[in-house]
Amino acid sequence: MFPIIDRKRTGIRLRRIMDERGLSIKDVQQYLELGSVQSVYHWLNGLSMPTIDNLYALSELFQMPIDDLVCGNRDNVFAYKSDSQCERISAYYERLNKAA
Repeated sequence: MFPIIDRKRTGIRLRRIMDERGLSIKDVQQYLELGSVQSVYHWLNGLSMPTIDNLYALSELFQMPIDDLVCGNRDNVFAYKSDSQCERISAYYERLNKAA
């Protein structure tokens, strides 16, 4: 099996990064010069993924490597730790949102 990107978990990660940096969906839409915010909502809800160009731009905006923006299913020790950490952070983030 080849590695794939988990859209849902990637969306949760992108939302968390945006929240940590105080960026709104509108901020991201304007930075990427997108026609509407709908694409960003689709990414955050796991319905689609940003294009590679948009991922590259997001990595510049967030000042982090593209690999840190996406969650996947790689079958090695390092990715396993990252995926496990991503799952814990995602679950914690969801609990925080429900409490707010």
